[in-house]
Amino acid sequence: MAAPKWVTLRSQWLGQQLRELREANDLLLKDVAEYLQRDPGTVSRFESGGYPIRRPDLLALLDLYGVADGRRRESLMKLSQEVWQKGWWDGYANEVAGAFVDYVWLESRAAEIRTFDNTLLPGLLHTSQYARAAITAAEYDAKSEQIDRWVELRMTRQGILERENPPRFSAIIDEAILRREVGGAGCLSAQLRHLAGLIAEPNVEIRVLPFSAGAHASPTGAFRIFSMEKPFPEIGYAETPKGAIYVESPDTQRFMQAYDELRELALTPEESAELISVTAEELLR
Repeated sequence: MAAPKWVTLRSQWLGQQLRELREANDLLLKDVAEYLQRDPGTVSRFESGGYPIRRPDLLALLDLYGVADGRRRESLMKLSQEVWQKGWWDGYANEVAGAFVDYVWLESRAAEIRTFDNTLLPGLLHTSQYARAAITAAEYDAKSEQIDRWVELRMTRQGILERENPPRFSAIIDEAILRREVGGAGCLSAQLRHLAGLIAEPNVEIRVLPFSAGAHASPTGAFRIFSMEKPFPEIGYAETPKGAIYVESPDTQRFMQAYDELRELALTPEESAELISVTAEELLR
C-alpha cells in the first residue's frame, strides 16, 4: 500500500500510543520488528503514523506489550480501523488540504465543540447562500464548480448537529459578524434568522460578544476546541497565515482560559437571540 499523502491525526495518535507501549516494555524497534517479522523501518513508520498498521500486526503488538485491559484494546483497535477506513469526507480529499480533512474528522468524532469567531460565522452554522459568499470571497480565483463542491462539503458537515447523540456545540461570535454584510444585506439577514432559530436547539449554544465588551482574551482571532472521548486528547485549533495548527492537551489550557474569559464577557443566549433577531430586521429596512 502506498503511504498516505499526509500523516493524519488518527495515524499520529495511534503511533504515539504504540511507541509509548514499546518503550514501557523496554523494547527496541529491532526487537519488535523481529517479533512481527517486519523491517525495523516499517515498525518505525507505524509509530510515526506514516504507514497505518494492519489489524493482525496490531493484535500481535498488543499481546507483545501485555495490553490485557479489554477497553484499552478495543479503543486502540477502533482507532486503527479509523486510520484505514474512509469517511464521507475523504471524498473531498483531493479538493481540500489534508489538514482540513483532519479538521472534518475531528468534528465528526467530537463530543463537544467550542468556537470563537470574529470575522465569519463558524461553518456549521452557515446557510448555503452565506457559505457561497464567504467561500467565493476567500477563494476568488476558484472555478464555480470547485466552489460548488466546497459549499456542498460545508453543508454536509452540518449533519453532525442533527444526528443521534449530536455533539454539544457552543459558539461565541463577535458582534462585528452580525454587521458584516457577507453576500449583501439580504443574505446576512437570512443568515441571522437561521442563526436565531438554531439557538432553540438543545445541543447548541450561541453567545454574542458585544462591542461594549472592549478588548478581550483573543485579539489574534478565531479558534476551536474539540473535546472527545478516550483515547483521543482534547484538541485546540487555530488558523495562521502559514496554515492551521493543532494543539493537544494539556497544551490546550490557554485555549480553554481564553474561551472562558470570552464567555464571561458575552451576552446570554437569550440576550444574544434578541440582538441577532433585531439586527436581522434592521438589515431589511
